[in-house]
Amino acid sequence: MLIEGARKLSGEVEVQGAKNSALPILAATILSGGENVLCNCANISDIDAAVGILRYLGGSVSRHHTTMLVNTDSLCRFDIPHDLMREMRSSIVFLGAVLSRHKRARLSFPGGCELGPRPIDLHLKALRQMGAVINEHHGILDCYAPKGLMGTKISLSFPSVGATENILLAAVNAKGTTTLTNAAREPEIVDLAEYLNKCGAKIYGAGEGIIVVDGVGKLHGTQHTIIPDRIVASTLLSCAAVTGSEILLKGIISQHLSSVISIFEEAGCKVKADKGEISFCAPERLNAVKNIRTMPYPGFPTDAQAPLMSALTVARGTSCFVENIFESRFKHVGELLRLGANIKVEGKVAVVEGVSGLSGALVEAQDLRGAAALITAGLAAEGTTEVTGIKYLERGYDSFETVLSDLGASVRKV
Repeated sequence: MLIEGARKLSGEVEVQGAKNSALPILAATILSGGENVLCNCANISDIDAAVGILRYLGGSVSRHHTTMLVNTDSLCRFDIPHDLMREMRSSIVFLGAVLSRHKRARLSFPGGCELGPRPIDLHLKALRQMGAVINEHHGILDCYAPKGLMGTKISLSFPSVGATENILLAAVNAKGTTTLTNAAREPEIVDLAEYLNKCGAKIYGAGEGIIVVDGVGKLHGTQHTIIPDRIVASTLLSCAAVTGSEILLKGIISQHLSSVISIFEEAGCKVKADKGEISFCAPERLNAVKNIRTMPYPGFPTDAQAPLMSALTVARGTSCFVENIFESRFKHVGELLRLGANIKVEGKVAVVEGVSGLSGALVEAQDLRGAAALITAGLAAEGTTEVTGIKYLERGYDSFETVLSDLGASVRKV
């Protein structure tokens, strides 16, 4: 991606559908059977990877712009090969759905961005509590539930999004009632539960710390619209903030961005949310933000940390980031230094001393949100910034260069 920086952005943009909502819902179609119509699906490589898994399992998937038609009546496999699992981390969410449908599942450990340990112990422990027998050998998970899965009481030691999703997928057809304590509360969990309930599931309390699932015998297909992507929205706000710009985000749920909006307001931005839109106006130079701590929802999202850090590299004063979710979430820092940023990292803390300006350079993305951060910084940098590793960006951002160009940026993919 080539970026000619130091240009103001202006205009409006419709925010794409949420990657982290579409992926578990695509996995959930394994349980529903019949035809599912999923609207607002972004055209990104992670969704392509999920579609590849569904087709391998025997499902039928077609895309018409942002609408996907999925039919899983003809599913005939319970194994997912290594190459498909390695394409993304969230592929593990297929485990609960496949095991629930076939009483068997065989798959390898997932791949995706290397953000440090993201153990799936919580997933496996919960499924074992529901009656699954899981053998691990040579990176392969061999799972059986010969008598089917059974509802039970499960308490998570950490509100893991992936584990919560897998438990919901396993529980909707399980015998009896499953009560999940310390469940993740992210909007994407609520969206998954709403989709499953439309299919005939009985899920209560999604979005709260305790979720109750009454198992049902069978689900059916439905139509569902994926929620807007709050992380893409956060990235676009960071792009406007770093360039001192004014933009309008459309098709957004502002409540999902409360923790992000408060940080931008502290940095001196004016934010107005109204009827699915966010009007955003940044000052010529941002104020530093003393303390940004990534936390599970409703706290500040770890996925928004990297683009926000890019914006604050040119703020007036010193900002401090504390990364509480992933160990290796500061890979973008070394590349931001090449652009002229002043950042010091010690363990899970990054201290950002604002500089008067950035300069274009050749930088390399090493993960999805890091790629977004480098593009954000490039928009503010004098001269040309060349960002390689764009394959990571395309895991979660739909035609991002076109979106930014439409807002007045000089960005092109070569």
